[in-house]
Amino acid sequence: MTILILCLFIALLLPYMAKLPLAYAMHQQGGYDNNHPRAQQAQLTGFGARALAAHQNSFEAIIIFAPALLLAIATQNTGEFIQLLAVIHVIARVLYNILYLINWGTLRSLVWFVALFCSFTIIWQSFVLNL
Repeated sequence: MTILILCLFIALLLPYMAKLPLAYAMHQQGGYDNNHPRAQQAQLTGFGARALAAHQNSFEAIIIFAPALLLAIATQNTGEFIQLLAVIHVIARVLYNILYLINWGTLRSLVWFVALFCSFTIIWQSFVLNL
């Protein structure tokens, strides 16, 4: 179960880690506008726009992954397969952000699907193992 909790912790940190390249891009655009950051972000292009999208998508991924892990823990389905899926999800999400920043769209989409598949498989396994 420790691995699942660690994966959840890392996944919850990822959106904030994804903010670092976004903040860098905003700084490169004449300085970080702390009074109107969203207006400044809306004007970003290229690397900055991709950094913003990666940052936002990191929050979207948590909406599925966190409940999946909490369901696995609550139903006491914390075996090796579920742990492996959680680790793969976290690795895929880190790769996803990197691939977004370097603009490798096709591979990024594949990695996105892997992470999503892991989350839904954790949910499915928690259901099936409790029948």
